[in-house]
Amino acid sequence: MSSPARPQPWKLWSTSLGLMALSEASLGATAEDTERRQAVPVTLAPTQVQGEHRPGYKRDVSDSVKFTAPLRETPKSVTIITETLMQERAASTLVDALRTTPGITFGAGEGGTPLGDRPFIRGFEASTDIMIDGIRDVGRMTHEAFNVEQIEIVKGPGSVYSGRGSTGGTINLVSKTPKQESYAAGSLSLGSDQLRRTTLDLNQYLPQQNLALRLNAMQHEADTPGRDQVEVSRWGLAPSIAFGVNTDTRATLSYYHMQTDDIPDQGHPVSAISGKPVKVDRDNSYGFAKRDFRKTSADLATLQLEHDVNDHLTLRNTTRQGRSMQDYLMSRPTFGADPASVNNELAGVVLRGAARGRNVVNNSLINQSDIFGKFHTGSIGHSYSAGLEFSRERIEVKNRYAPKNSETDPADLYHPNPKAPYAAVPRGNGQHEVTRHNNRALYVMDTLALHEQWDLNLGTRFDNYHVRDSAQSNRNNIWTYQAGLVFKPLPYGSLYLSYGTSFNPSGETAGQSGGADGAAGGRLISNLDPEKSRSLELGTKWDLLDERLALTAALFKTEKSNARTYDPISNEVTLDGEVEVKGFEMGASGHLNDRWEVMAGYTYLDARTVKYASGKNTRFDGNRAKFIAANSGSLWNTYLLTDRLKVGAGANYVGKRYTNDANSRSLDAYWRYDAMLAYRVNSNLDLQLNVLNLTDQTYYDASHVGMFAIVAPGRSAELAASLRF
Repeated sequence: MSSPARPQPWKLWSTSLGLMALSEASLGATAEDTERRQAVPVTLAPTQVQGEHRPGYKRDVSDSVKFTAPLRETPKSVTIITETLMQERAASTLVDALRTTPGITFGAGEGGTPLGDRPFIRGFEASTDIMIDGIRDVGRMTHEAFNVEQIEIVKGPGSVYSGRGSTGGTINLVSKTPKQESYAAGSLSLGSDQLRRTTLDLNQYLPQQNLALRLNAMQHEADTPGRDQVEVSRWGLAPSIAFGVNTDTRATLSYYHMQTDDIPDQGHPVSAISGKPVKVDRDNSYGFAKRDFRKTSADLATLQLEHDVNDHLTLRNTTRQGRSMQDYLMSRPTFGADPASVNNELAGVVLRGAARGRNVVNNSLINQSDIFGKFHTGSIGHSYSAGLEFSRERIEVKNRYAPKNSETDPADLYHPNPKAPYAAVPRGNGQHEVTRHNNRALYVMDTLALHEQWDLNLGTRFDNYHVRDSAQSNRNNIWTYQAGLVFKPLPYGSLYLSYGTSFNPSGETAGQSGGADGAAGGRLISNLDPEKSRSLELGTKWDLLDERLALTAALFKTEKSNARTYDPISNEVTLDGEVEVKGFEMGASGHLNDRWEVMAGYTYLDARTVKYASGKNTRFDGNRAKFIAANSGSLWNTYLLTDRLKVGAGANYVGKRYTNDANSRSLDAYWRYDAMLAYRVNSNLDLQLNVLNLTDQTYYDASHVGMFAIVAPGRSAELAASLRF
């Protein structure tokens, strides 16, 4: 919670001693002394009052060194979700945070397409475009927020910044690192639906040793609000140590571990008659609580070395070894295949025996070397970043579970029993499918200060990408580009026009997508060239109210003219498809005054599959892209009523989304409202009450090819106590 500026104790003591000395001198002074002082002017040193700084919603720069200008002068749309905003909105996962961000919607996993975070940005899937500290996170997991400082969402084609993929944008999770202060902090959250969450944040700064250490930890147990027999359980640990703090040569060593043990939930079946989720009680659960499970683990070890050659040149090398695993078995509630689906629905029967299972292990070794700084060539200033990237990824999918016949284990549509007896799931054949991704890349970014009011942003990247499995392989050498012209009519505002490209190679999501993703999925096909995307964006950014409030707006168009599609005659995957996304977005973040802070945005997306076929005689030319809402908006604002009491409220809107290529199945639009009340007891203790989904609205987060829909959480309340010493 923000608080007014408070003087530091030593400032108060020094001011008090000074006033006492002046008083004593005045009492003992003679009339002659008084006249002499009145005749001679006295200049007092300025008094500084320092307050505790608590960051809010507005950010001026990106954490990534690849952004060579402040955000206001970067010709690209970037949305930053700060730790303050996540805490105020009680967001504990990446999905919680992104759910409140306009322009982002979600898809669901199943068996071939794994469970985990599956966001869509500006009309394109970004599940394999999630970064942690600028390095790709290979495994599709459920990301926690306990070790996240902020989330940076970079929108539009951006392979120059992050390599393959990045068609709609990328999501970068910035990790917490050691700080130059010593403190002990922690929180305890208790709430409805058996919520119990604890976090710990310890930081120790040793200035004489130029050393800082930090430990973040978390444990979370809860039922899912509004759902029957759906539970989540996870814990995480993230120690880090920084050497050479405040010296020219620095090193940071960090480790991250998290593991989960949940009961997965595939929500409600979608009606074969209406094309929408069936109208049943929200808490209806069609799984088997004693059979279904999902266990995951993630381990990341990172070493970052950094050296300042001089004030204008820095070298950095980052090495990360990563391993993630997920193992699950779950029920899929459907009415079966047409035309039997209609008969089953009319009879009130849901099929849940088509058990979907997956066991996958992802290993990666990634090294990035960066050089960044500033220099001049004549009158032109340069702010640049260049680097090399080498990565090796290995995805091993184990056939541990054999899918069951979908006609077994039926459930009553209106009165399912999650604790009902179930038939055993046969074991798989034990075979392993291994996919390997190797990449070598070179990239250069530069912001040229052509004039006081004109900047030119340029960037290029070369990727040598090779993917292979036991049967086939594909290799690509691809150049991608970024260019933007920035005009600054005033020191606190900019206008820009930018162009960017990206590429999606065959095999990009091999081991991470299934047959239900269709031709558009990134499965490995030998000798198939990459898809290529390009985007044009016209935007403006302004920092108003003494640069405390950031306003942004942008018009954009993204085209993929060689999208993967099926040949309507041969049924082979070709590059004859076309996808187009046109849109507009605007946003605001920061302070309206000393007590009122806001984060708001609106996005309009016209996302269409201009040319696409899913097989023989099944064309979907001109249809809207599935999972994408045309309209979405978000508002969150807080107001400091007193020095100790803050209130907050917000609303999110997501428009109608189609869930299949034929546009015959959909999810309705919805509004969701949240509220917060926070109270600062003293300098060490804060209390915060959140009520999420105030109206207990039943809505759906995601779907998977329109067969079932994931139910979003119902109304919940939680009280958090945060301590800091």
